Amino acid sequence: MKKVIATEKAPAAIGPYSQAIVSNGFVFLAGQIPLDPATGQIIEGGIAAQTERVLENVKAVLEAAGSSLANVVKTTVFLKDMSEFAKMNEVYAIYFSENAPARSTVEAARLPRNVLVEIDCIAGVD
Repeated sequence: MKKVIATEKAPAAIGPYSQAIVSNGFVFLAGQIPLDPATGQIIEGGIAAQTERVLENVKAVLEAAGSSLANVVKTTVFLKDMSEFAKMNEVYAIYFSENAPARSTVEAARLPRNVLVEIDCIAGVD
């Protein structure tokens, strides 16, 4: 059994996918990019600003699914440029300050809409 999650507090899906799926006590989030859900525009600024917007989008989808950042067990971070890792990590550490989830970080040749960062995750549901 699976439940589709959709919230207006995060960017709408821009393809044939769901923002998230809840199944068997877990929520599986699609990759979030730094789109402002109110305007549909990419957040201007560097990697820090974009990472903050991505994590706010992740947080909004998690909350719509009945979960939270505290329940995240795994993230995958996709960076346009791995040399931006330290700046991304500073912002990431604010959102995951205690009991940080497992994480993979990879450099991707190109991300949707040419953004600097995309993050997906898996979390438990309360």
